[in-house]
Amino acid sequence: MKVLLAEDDNFLREICSKKLVNEGFTVYEAIDGGQALDGAMELKPDIILLDIIMPAIDGFQVLHQIKNSKDKEIVNIPVIMLSNLGQEDDIQKAMDAGASDYLVKAHFTTEEIVGKIKKLLKK
Repeated sequence: MKVLLAEDDNFLREICSKKLVNEGFTVYEAIDGGQALDGAMELKPDIILLDIIMPAIDGFQVLHQIKNSKDKEIVNIPVIMLSNLGQEDDIQKAMDAGASDYLVKAHFTTEEIVGKIKKLLKK
C-alpha cells in the first residue's frame, strides 16, 4: 500500500515515515504543498496524510484540488489531515472539503495514525 506523507516538519515526517515503513507501507514524502499535489497526481497513492500549514500551497488548497480533480481515481483517495489547528471550525472546514479524517498533531500517536489508515483502507 502506498502512502503519501505530506509534512514540512522534518522530525514529525521522519517519525511517521519510519512507523509506516515498519508496518509494511511504501511511503512517499512531500515537504510542501506543491510536492504533495504533484505526488497525489503522479503516484495515485492509496491514502494521503496531509499537513495543513505548509510552504507553497497549504493543505486545504491541496485537498480542494484533489477532491475536485477530473480523475476519479484521485478524487477517491482518502485524505487524513494533520495539523496543529485543533479548533472545531478548522476540523469542520477540512471534513466539509472532503477529508476522511483529521488528527491534531499534539494529540496523536504514530499507532493511532496506522490504525486510522488501516481502517480507511478496509472500506
